[in-house]
Amino acid sequence: MKQIAITCVFLTALGAISVARPGPAPQALPGSLGNGVTLLPNGWKIHPAGRHMSIGDLPLGMVESPDGNFLVVTNNGYAKPTLTVVDLKRGYVSSRITLEHAWLGLAWHPDGRRLFSSGAGQTTVDEFYWTNNKLTPGAVYALGRDTQKPMPGINWPQPVEQSFVGGVAVAPNGRYVYAVHVLGEALTMLDLKSGLVKATVDVGAEPYTCVVSPDGRTVYVSVWGASKILAFDAATLERRGEVGVGEHPNAMVFSKDASRLFIACANTNAVWAIDLATRKTTEQISVALFPNLPPGATPNGLGLSPDGRTLLVANADNNAIAVVNVSEPQRSVVEGFIPAGWYPTAAQFSRDGSHIYVLSGKGLTSAANPRGSQPGIPGSGDGQYTGAMFQGTLSVLATPDAATLKAMTKTVYSLTPFDANTVLSPASVPAGSPIPQKVGKASPIKHVFYVIRENRTYDQILGDLERGNGDPNLCLFGEDVTPNAHAIAREFVVLDNFYVDAEVSYDGHAYSTAAYANDFVEKIWPTNYGSRGARYMSEGAGKMRNAYGNVTAPLNGYIWDAATRAGVSVRSYGEFTMRGADPEGEKDSGVGQVVATVPGLEGRVHPNYMPYDLTIPDNKRVDVWLEEFRQFERSGDLPRLNIIRLGNDHTAGTRAGYPTPRAMIAENDVALGRVVEAISNSVFWKDSAIFVLEDDSQAGPDHVDAHRSIALVASPFIKRGSVDSTLYSTAAMLRTIEMILGLPPMSNLDTGATPMFAAFQATPVATGYKLRPARIDLQEKNATNAWGAQASARMDLAEADLAPEQALNEIIWKSVKGAGSPMPPPVRAAFVRALPVQPADDDDRPKPRRSSR
Repeated sequence: MKQIAITCVFLTALGAISVARPGPAPQALPGSLGNGVTLLPNGWKIHPAGRHMSIGDLPLGMVESPDGNFLVVTNNGYAKPTLTVVDLKRGYVSSRITLEHAWLGLAWHPDGRRLFSSGAGQTTVDEFYWTNNKLTPGAVYALGRDTQKPMPGINWPQPVEQSFVGGVAVAPNGRYVYAVHVLGEALTMLDLKSGLVKATVDVGAEPYTCVVSPDGRTVYVSVWGASKILAFDAATLERRGEVGVGEHPNAMVFSKDASRLFIACANTNAVWAIDLATRKTTEQISVALFPNLPPGATPNGLGLSPDGRTLLVANADNNAIAVVNVSEPQRSVVEGFIPAGWYPTAAQFSRDGSHIYVLSGKGLTSAANPRGSQPGIPGSGDGQYTGAMFQGTLSVLATPDAATLKAMTKTVYSLTPFDANTVLSPASVPAGSPIPQKVGKASPIKHVFYVIRENRTYDQILGDLERGNGDPNLCLFGEDVTPNAHAIAREFVVLDNFYVDAEVSYDGHAYSTAAYANDFVEKIWPTNYGSRGARYMSEGAGKMRNAYGNVTAPLNGYIWDAATRAGVSVRSYGEFTMRGADPEGEKDSGVGQVVATVPGLEGRVHPNYMPYDLTIPDNKRVDVWLEEFRQFERSGDLPRLNIIRLGNDHTAGTRAGYPTPRAMIAENDVALGRVVEAISNSVFWKDSAIFVLEDDSQAGPDHVDAHRSIALVASPFIKRGSVDSTLYSTAAMLRTIEMILGLPPMSNLDTGATPMFAAFQATPVATGYKLRPARIDLQEKNATNAWGAQASARMDLAEADLAPEQALNEIIWKSVKGAGSPMPPPVRAAFVRALPVQPADDDDRPKPRRSSR
């Protein structure tokens, strides 16, 4: 197999990826930077080419109408799915159908009069009629395994458990529809003539989509969770072979002569090519911005030009479209990149090849939206909930010529946080910094304590702090509730420009432990949180799909896997753990000793430190941790990386009998204070650093951005009493930890993230921290008649974020401020207003846009 590397002769390669580059200047805030450039909360910038329109919540797929005049887009985010029809000639959304269930799959019938859409969590394929340039609902076909006889026009068999239908395809003769069951791990063949499921076969892991060969003889399935492509006989679904490819194969497209199949492999930085005659892989086409970057480009959408010479690859986490010359087999070359919006999910050529369509799943910016809807205000919707903020876009641009593509490529590179040089200027890193400039250089910090909490924004906790950029009007749990958070920030450093990379806990624990949320996580969590099927599979639950975890695991695993590979010792307290079965059978299953949920933590978790469970106070967890910490003090063999989960700041709303929200926050604050006090007064303090963050920030408002959150860092090497307003992210905190421990970056995100150089100093100050006692009653309980008590009682609090967060946010606000106090307008991540697609002209350069900030 031949590997093809990117060739952009006018750009130098990224030398050693262990070199960190400082990011935006201090006080840079997410939003418009002028000249059409937008700074995202993760430190990346976008300046998408073309003209844009808001298209819906997380668009994942699109198909042109048979005449090429319309585009149908399936939107599959937190809000109810829609099929949105865009009039390409007039440049506007001409119609929209709201559905209960849909996800990714769209396929036209050869007659051009019917469109088939995935039924996702309802285990169906849905038919729509295309009449007068509009879609109208047709039959609904249920896709089960055991069908004996048809119902009137509809097939209703026993559903496949957790099926979740994904990609669909139609046979060239129009007789059969093929659909994959993502969580059901199956492929189904539906006979449209009878309305029956003709066959269903197992595929062994989570599939993504399927395609039918142009001759109609073979169905190919990309098996998302198994790093392979399966081939089936299109008439019988008998298995005809398999080909191994890179991790997370997703989108597929045939070459023009149907001799090759191109597959985007999202857990890698490459598109794989298969020779269909021999069923062997012949190329890995690297679409990374630099040849030696770790995984994280996330190729997840493909489009072939009408002449078959050019392949478009949507690189979701690079916010760019790779343009690949595939005209010669085994000689594919990346010719350049097109700048896209935030998280492009699909790219394809128009029917005549004159234009390119790009879907950007997360839209165009992360600016403030003070006029948007908000929890607690009568008549408001979900518009201000973090999970509902993705208003994705459709971008339309003229297909670039060589000169234009070269200019676009330069733009893409100018927007990335990567340094094209191999070294940093000496002025970039403070002299004697305890954070090494390069991985492998010595650091005086030997022990890292990484504390992960749940769901708070900066303003909710530190909005009342006299320093930093806080809004006291949005502060729910100020110094009277969180005296330790305030004292730690004051005594060490205030980080008032810190942003989480995640929106919810599903992707939050992925970003917090891997500096990356792969395509499965990003595409499944919105449907899971929208209660439309798909299960919570983050944090290691489910079948193992690679050496590091289930289908949500990155290619190279998590921070503990990186540490283990580097010979750095690790201990996890509650992160990626679960209760095992009680070996004595005296209790219900699931309440025994704590075990790891991923291979990399086996033997590295504390067996008695309880995972997420709101019925267990965080201080009981700290008791367990502290007992072992004292043992480490005596033995001297403290692990170098200690991960500690303190999740009760999530709260249980006003569920009767549970501690009130402020009591749970205060109890969590005491637990945090105890951890910092113990470490800072121990023999390990002289060479330790404590990093604290929230996995996500979905549980409240913030006046700067939805992603801004509370982050704390304590160490003898911190610039005591300072305010550091450098833009940092989750990946930046992980990058700092990696540099200290001598670990290479895990993904594109931490490779380009800004280490916290500005917060540290060379000369240590060894003064310890003293715990601040709680100022409120930690035993304060919710009354049975508390506002929202009944709603809280109905919420699923067994795992993080299973409760409806918007409703929980309002309950928490009223618990603290009073039942009659409406929640103020949260400043949430919003997106620029719709910019209509204009009729095509000769000037499709990016046009200036106004921010809604």
